[in-house]
Amino acid sequence: MNKTSSQLHELPDGARGTLATLKFMRALVKKSKRSHVVRSKVLALTADLVQKDYLSEMRRVHAFVRDSIRYVRDIRNVETLQTPEKTLEIRQGDCDDKSTLVAAMLEVIGHPTRFVAMGFRGKPFCHVYVETKIGARWVGVETTEPVDFGWHPPGMTSRMVVYN
Repeated sequence: MNKTSSQLHELPDGARGTLATLKFMRALVKKSKRSHVVRSKVLALTADLVQKDYLSEMRRVHAFVRDSIRYVRDIRNVETLQTPEKTLEIRQGDCDDKSTLVAAMLEVIGHPTRFVAMGFRGKPFCHVYVETKIGARWVGVETTEPVDFGWHPPGMTSRMVVYN
């Protein structure tokens, strides 16, 4: 794996492959939440907010990734992941890249996150997004659709969660 992106080779099929991908994403978040590049970006984004207005911090980070990072699909039939730093640099990525970036950005300012992989209408896992915790409640941080902070995708028939 190079420092900016990786093609995931020899993933198991089905749910085992999804779990392996989510664990790889978790490792990227763990490393990138210590990144000066990621922290500097978050601090610049939230500098004008009132201290300890954590909900506004989360909303600001969500809006940035949703609106400033262009969604682009992976190479056909090839699962690729890139670091949050690379996603910030090229300002493009698919659902796992945008999810890894938003998770690292939230974690860098103390907000817990988890990845949620999902399938729709009985089909295999096909999408991932982030949830963050507000009090005792986990809320959606979907960055590939023009939706508000807190939105959860409807129609999920399968779900897998990995905590960061």
